[in-house]
Parts: sequence; structure tokens; C-alpha cells
Amino acid sequence: MSDLSLERAAPRGMIALRGDFDSLAGPCREITGADLPAPLGAAGEGRALLWMSPDELLLLCDPGDVGEVLARLGEALAAQHHLASDVSDARVVFTLRGPGVRDALARITPCDMRPGRFHVGQVRRTRLGQVAAAIRLTGDAAAEVYCFRSVGDYVERLLATALESANRERVAL
Repeated sequence: MSDLSLERAAPRGMIALRGDFDSLAGPCREITGADLPAPLGAAGEGRALLWMSPDELLLLCDPGDVGEVLARLGEALAAQHHLASDVSDARVVFTLRGPGVRDALARITPCDMRPGRFHVGQVRRTRLGQVAAAIRLTGDAAAEVYCFRSVGDYVERLLATALESANRERVAL
């Protein structure tokens, strides 16, 4: 029996939000209840914000709320230069759990997964194998991986292989 698990997460609402963070702060706080995350961070529960770059956030919400959230953002940011785009159908999320998650991910990404370098609550855009992805460390033994849906099957196989290898190594010790 494996101590590590991998599952394709239920569909989520995902909105790519670009613009000046000073302009985005108020509307994002009203919608998510959270302040903007620090660089490489995440903020909020349920409706959450992931820092993706100095001018980009990924807003997570229930899939059925995307239209309402986009409307509220459009209204609140009408006078600001911004981009709010529904990317829910373009992305897939995988959830990894169990001891050795960091070791498994370290096998397939150049991202430094050591506890002193990648902290719980952080988000990193990186590569898994040959494709772009983002990793969100949600606990000491838990992570979420975000990738384009078009490469989802490849990423799922890559993750499964890495988890299986890490689990075999842990059992052998």
C-alpha cells in the first residue's frame, strides 16, 4: 500500500487576474476576504488568491461563481487597466498527499523542494518534466499541481511515476 496519493481535483473556478496590485487589492479583498498574497504566496480559504508573478494573480473560487466574480471584478476595476479571464477550462489541478511528497516532486522539477527553500503556503511556477506547471505546497505532506489541461494526462502519468518511485524508496529504507 502506498503512503503517497495522487488525485485529479474536482473542477475549480480559476480567474487569471492581471494588473497593478494596488488597484487589485480592494476588489480582491471584497471578493475573497483575504489580502493580496506576498510574492510566491497564497491567501484565503475557499475563494483564494495565488501569486503568479509581479502583475498576475490566480483567483480560485467555486466553478459556479466564476461569472459573478468576473462581473464584480469588471465593475470594481472598470476605470483601471486590468485583465480578468476565466481560465477554469484551460487548467487542471492535481492533489498529492503523504510523506515524501517533496521528494517525489523533486524528481521531476528543477524547483528546490527542500523545507528551508520551499515553505508551506508558497506557490512556484516551474516545469514538471518538459511542461509548464505551478506547485502550491498546502501542507508538510501535501501539494497541489496546476497545469494546462492539454498536458494533464502527461502530468498525471509523470506525477504517478514520481510518487511510485518515491514510495518504493521510502519502503526500502
